[in-house]
Amino acid sequence: MEKYITLGVLNTLVIDRITEPGIFLMSEDDESVLLPNAYITDDMQIGEEIEVFIHTDSEDRLVATTLKPYGMVNDIVALEVVDLMQFGAFCDMGLPKDLLVPKNKQKSTFSVGQTRVVKIIEDENTGRLIGTEKYVLDPADKVFLKNAEVEIMVYAKSPLGYKVVVNKKHEGMIFHTEIFENIEIGDSKRAYVKYVRDDGKMDISLQKIGKKNDNDIEQKIIDILVENGGELGFTYKSDAEDIKDVFGISKKSFKSTLTKLIENKKIILGTRTIKVI
Repeated sequence: MEKYITLGVLNTLVIDRITEPGIFLMSEDDESVLLPNAYITDDMQIGEEIEVFIHTDSEDRLVATTLKPYGMVNDIVALEVVDLMQFGAFCDMGLPKDLLVPKNKQKSTFSVGQTRVVKIIEDENTGRLIGTEKYVLDPADKVFLKNAEVEIMVYAKSPLGYKVVVNKKHEGMIFHTEIFENIEIGDSKRAYVKYVRDDGKMDISLQKIGKKNDNDIEQKIIDILVENGGELGFTYKSDAEDIKDVFGISKKSFKSTLTKLIENKKIILGTRTIKVI
């Protein structure tokens, strides 16, 4: 049971009383919050503890829900833009009430259907949860070793590559020259640390650094061919972007692996296609 009711996170509270609009939940300091009828189930009993998320209603009053949002306060999350107003944009955060990203918290113009990466914060003036693109990520320290596995979220594209949030709090970059698969803003992936710079920003790779496992790449090409009927329109002369889109590897890696597969009599190279034997 929580000592205080806290906005923007999951709270464990006690069912105190049942009223017409819903159930009132209580914290240790005797503060109460309404859980509306829409979230009440038959097994809820007075005196029992229940876990709820606390947000605000249309009149900026604290209200509880048993729904789990896509993120909590201070989380950085990828959300879909669902509506636009003159004063800001609304993003779906998994609750009936969408998350407002005010105009002055946006770095560029929003459009409906986009995925935007925002930080959920409490607005100091209204006490509401809002989203912002203007957040500062913590610098990483040198405890991250080369090839350390991390979780990333892609949040912006730059001339050099894609900027990513590393382990929900650090800034990283994946350079275009090292991307051999399709990635989009909002994607979450497993990745690997290449280097931590003096400013605390991180160079990130989608593949482990060092010699790649040739057997894995060979098997990947075979598997993709089999999934597509055993034959695809690729040769040594195929476009690098097409190779990246289909096989997720560089043209250099594709050509060298193709040679090994041909030598090992696992595929046949035709004038326009490669085919599994």
